[in-house]
Amino acid sequence: MIDKIRSADRRRVGALTSVGDRWRALTKWQQAIGLAAFVAILYYLPLLGIPGLTWLRTDSIEGGNNWAGVLFVCAIYVLVAIGLNVVVGLAGLLDLGYIGFFAIGAYSVALFGSVNSPVVKWIQQEFNLPPTWAVTWAICLFIAIVLTMISGVLLGWPTLRLRGDYLAIVTLGFGEIIRIVARNATGLTNGPVGISAIPGPEGAPSADNKVFGLIDAKPWYWLAITFVLVMVFLVRRLEHSRVGRAWLAVREDEDAAAVMGVYPFKFKLWAFAIGAALGGLSGFLFGSRNAFIDPTQFNANLSILFVAMVVVGGSGNMIGVSLGAVLLAYLPERFRDFADYRWLVFGLAMVLVMILRPQGLVPSRRRARELKDRAAEAEEVPARV
Repeated sequence: MIDKIRSADRRRVGALTSVGDRWRALTKWQQAIGLAAFVAILYYLPLLGIPGLTWLRTDSIEGGNNWAGVLFVCAIYVLVAIGLNVVVGLAGLLDLGYIGFFAIGAYSVALFGSVNSPVVKWIQQEFNLPPTWAVTWAICLFIAIVLTMISGVLLGWPTLRLRGDYLAIVTLGFGEIIRIVARNATGLTNGPVGISAIPGPEGAPSADNKVFGLIDAKPWYWLAITFVLVMVFLVRRLEHSRVGRAWLAVREDEDAAAVMGVYPFKFKLWAFAIGAALGGLSGFLFGSRNAFIDPTQFNANLSILFVAMVVVGGSGNMIGVSLGAVLLAYLPERFRDFADYRWLVFGLAMVLVMILRPQGLVPSRRRARELKDRAAEAEEVPARV
């Protein structure tokens, strides 16, 4: 029985490594054609009408949500998972308060872009500006990224000297602090009432919005997936740079990295700031699409779900965490037929994944090699005996 389990583990690990090896063995133009085809499929998904695959659409089931809207949520979650993977997967830090950065990004576009925002109303009164004045969507994007990066530095500066569970508790508290401040600071965020009329690329929601409206979610998905592809490219380049190698060294052994000349605190702070910026970007798109936010949308359960995306998909592997994000966003909608039991089925599925694939659905190559070496060592022990 033990031999069968070991052989099954070797087959799974071998299959994962062989797919990656086959991809790297392709020529440059073959990889370019494959990537172009994959990107074309991503942009085609909202229009999915291929016979035999239409059952994937969530609007094909009774009570299912809009298909393009679900794809937009998937794209947002992928962006969140990529940012959190920088912190958890590459730098080896456990962040349970990522929802705080997500909320800061959403409130950035709400506070500075909505005419119903207390901040905008105060600026109008102080500088005698017209009632329709508000910061443009593009400027709000810049503000969201800057504010979340600053928040990541302010959170990481006093706390990154902590490790393990202590860091997780502090970050969890940060996420709750952001939610409580958003709920109680009525003079700044309107409190539980929330902020409406949050603008998109075409301005505040109105009948004049010909592309980015509230009903048709396809343009919003195409915008979100464009941001995702750009961020994937940038994070991939960063991962293979000197900073990325320093993150991996700190993740494997912080003390050994320090001895070899890597300053762990500086690179962990970089990871926190970059991960926070990606979280703010995803929150920014979330707030713009919904055109309304309130503190109840940024609870601790969502933050735990963000961490689950990385763990289920495969910590340290960008493809893995993206797959985990898509599954955790899509499966609850697919199980909508089960009504109140769909979350139970969803939870059981996650437990099974953690039992059968503790390293994640698509582990990183480093993790796959570790499993392969461990299986080889386990075979050598009986032979020596």
